Formats: sequence, C-alpha cells, structure tokens
Amino acid sequence: MEYPSKLIEEAVTQIARLPGIGKKTALRLVLHLIREKEENTFRLTEALNRLRSGIRYCRQCHNISDAEVCTICSSGRRDRSIICVVENTNDVMAIENTAQYTGLYHVLGGVISPMNGIGPTDLKIEALISRVNEAQSEVKELILALSPTMEGDTTSFYIHRRLKELPIKVSVIARGIPVGGDLEYADEITLGRSILGRTLFN
Repeated sequence: MEYPSKLIEEAVTQIARLPGIGKKTALRLVLHLIREKEENTFRLTEALNRLRSGIRYCRQCHNISDAEVCTICSSGRRDRSIICVVENTNDVMAIENTAQYTGLYHVLGGVISPMNGIGPTDLKIEALISRVNEAQSEVKELILALSPTMEGDTTSFYIHRRLKELPIKVSVIARGIPVGGDLEYADEITLGRSILGRTLFN
C-alpha cells in the first residue's frame, strides 16, 4: 500500500499492531485522527501516555488498579471467604458483568503454556499460594475460573495439586462455557450460570 506521507505510514504501522486491527482499519483511524481537531488527538495521546506511565496492579489480586489495592479487594461488601482465580483482567470484567459473584479475585496473568514458554513461575501462582496460606482461616473456597482449554486445564490441575494439603474447597466453574472458548467472549447469562453451577475440581 502506498502512503502519501511517511508519518501516516508510521502511524498505520503502529496502530495495526493492535489486536484485531489490520492495515486498512488502521489507515481509516489515522485519517480520522488527522481530520479531528488537534486538541482531540492530543487528548488521546495524553490519555495513552498516562495509561502506560500510571497503570498499576493491585498488590493483593494483581488486577489492574488505580491504587495499591483495587476497589474490589478494598470493598467491605465482598465475600472474603471465596477467591476466584482468573487468567486476566478481561475475565474479571466479564464475571463482574454477570452480577452473580461477590467474592474476591486473583489474576494469574496468563496460563501455563509450555508451547509458548510460559511456566508456573511466569504467572502469579506463588502469590496465590502465599495468599491462601496467609488467610487460611478466612478463605474457604477457591474457584478456578480459567478458560476450558488444554492450557487452562493444565493450570487448574497444577494449582489444585499445590493446594491439596490445605483445608480449602477447590472448585471449577461449570462447563457452560464451550470447550476451547475464552471467558471474555462468553455471554453474561452463560458465564453467570457457570459461576453459580461450579463443581469440585477432581
């Protein structure tokens, strides 16, 4: 594709690196930004700069947060006896949208995937084990809400094996989610029923 400007080409190349955006869509976005008022474009770039420099992760659950402890972990209305283990922030948002779950979360930051060079030490699994150990008297159940893929199942099995000596109930969400699917793409009703119909991990 020929571009009338090297600046446009560079912007298209960078925007096309975003997931789900090809070069044609990136070009449309770039041309839209050029047509926009200058201050609108600058507001976007300033928001992105603040995002990258100011983003934080909750020290308890590792979810994206504006503060040291996220609003979910600091809320007095959450059930602290249950921790729902998820892969990423998208999954927290998906489960929260169901309005069916009132416990806490733990974000692993991915799943075990030897093919992609991701092992247990690359994830927040040790932080989860420490968290459960420190709050044994408080935490009664751990829900493994990982996507039902081979990698998700491997991660669930690893966590279950690490926790089997502790007096804590370990459950998995019911398989209302299609095998091979991702939580973030599930509808709220299916995901909500999966949380409510969770089963013990075996």
